[in-house]
Amino acid sequence: MAQSADAIVVGGGLAGLVAAAELADRGRRVIILEQEGENSLGGQAFWSLGGLFFVDSPEQRRLRIRDSRELALQDWLGSAQFDRAEDHWPRKFAESFVDFAAGEMRPWLHQMGMRWFPVVGWAERGGGQAHGHGNSVPRFHITWGTGPGVLEPFLRRVGEQAAKGLITLKFRHRVSRLVKTGETVTGVAGEILEPSTVERGQQSGRVVVGDFELAAGAVIVASGGIGGDLALVRRNWPVGRLGHPPKTMVAGVPHHVDGRMINIAQEAGGTVINGDRMWHYTEGVRNWAPIWPNHGIRILPGPSSLWFDARGHRLPAPCLPGFDTLSTLKHILSTGYDYSWFVLTQKIIKKEFALSGSEQNPDFTSKQWRAVLKSRRGAGAPPPVEAFKEKGEDFVVRNNLRDLVAGMNALADEALIDHDRLFEQIAARDREIDNPFSKDAQITAINGARNYLGDRLIRTAKPHRILDPANGPLIAVRLHILTRKTLGGLHTDLDARVLDATGKPIRGLYAAGEAAGFGGGGYHGYNALEGTFLGGCIFSGRIAGRSAAGR
Repeated sequence: MAQSADAIVVGGGLAGLVAAAELADRGRRVIILEQEGENSLGGQAFWSLGGLFFVDSPEQRRLRIRDSRELALQDWLGSAQFDRAEDHWPRKFAESFVDFAAGEMRPWLHQMGMRWFPVVGWAERGGGQAHGHGNSVPRFHITWGTGPGVLEPFLRRVGEQAAKGLITLKFRHRVSRLVKTGETVTGVAGEILEPSTVERGQQSGRVVVGDFELAAGAVIVASGGIGGDLALVRRNWPVGRLGHPPKTMVAGVPHHVDGRMINIAQEAGGTVINGDRMWHYTEGVRNWAPIWPNHGIRILPGPSSLWFDARGHRLPAPCLPGFDTLSTLKHILSTGYDYSWFVLTQKIIKKEFALSGSEQNPDFTSKQWRAVLKSRRGAGAPPPVEAFKEKGEDFVVRNNLRDLVAGMNALADEALIDHDRLFEQIAARDREIDNPFSKDAQITAINGARNYLGDRLIRTAKPHRILDPANGPLIAVRLHILTRKTLGGLHTDLDARVLDATGKPIRGLYAAGEAAGFGGGGYHGYNALEGTFLGGCIFSGRIAGRSAAGR
């Protein structure tokens, strides 16, 4: 006879933990199933920088940022560009999330002990129009403790409820089938995998040592997206919008983020919408100390690096660092190459380069102010950035442009960059910084960024001549396409109930997190405005848990 519970949560990532905690707090008995080992609890959120999207927060107000629910919704809808009949629930979810981000979200998390770095970041500055894509103001709040700091209160809540016997965690349990009784999902079945001793994120074994079947009154799918399966990413690639998928990509998520449960929910009658909407970054570099296969790290750039395609042509606006990810992705792929280049100086890398991920920001992750001040005020860039500059295969460092070009061509194994043409473009840009105004869109953007105190203090270098040796050495960084987020997913209503092809809820089946496009089947629309996936996991996980518990 199958073991029973009030609810089963498939996936032990952030969305699953939130859902389980909400269920157990309402007295429900919960089983969490996770195909990886115990040390993987928390999923991708563990590796994140910990950014959260808040609206009109105390941190914003202290920096004299004027934000509002109306401005945030304008930005969200301008970025999402909802244009399909099936976008009804995604739009409703988006509107509800903006309300949450402007209202209860921060106080609720603060009450659980979460805290944030006082300088608010500016993710996705946008494409240049007030009604279009991008954030009008900084909204990226880095959690003190980064990704582990976001997970901490939910791991604590789950642990406390597990100690009471309300939550049971089962690791190395891989779901292969949703059990249905009539038209109602009443449980799950699958395989028990061999014990795993690999470290978090590393590739674990798939040898089957047993099977299982479990019954429950509700099943919540919170298993993540498809970014770890590059073949699946290519199959879903929006060729009509972005061009042909890159032949070479690096993986921004571990191998087990494979979309498996999305297909299993479809087999049980669930509908997937917006499968062609996805979010991949253009500033990926190969990790010199990889954790998972083909491990890539995203550079979080300030606005000053010069961006060139593989042949050394400067990218046009709005293809500027940190501005419009999808426009830049489309432009890069239109060149016929899968990579591009940043060219910058030591002064720029020192102030503007950050690397995405908790492990690349040990100072913030440690929650030690002394470590932050030492790392961010040193003679060079933060130590993890300097380590990539020294050891990363995609970095070229030279004292003059001719040698830099030679190094770039050697790294590409093809003489695509012409020194004189590159010099001409950089020299022209350098002449534009002698005035506080310019016809160069990037110089104008840099001056605009420095009007914001947070950017001037820690994220935007004072404008200077790239070719002046006093600002060197010169640095070139080869940038790869980096897989990251699935923006579409299982179609759900505002109660996180999975919908069938007719739009009717499937009894007993819910979805949250990336598997549900973070809510509704894609509440981001075409563009991920937040610069993070954490808020959507928290919001949709909370809804799914409360809904499955009968609120």
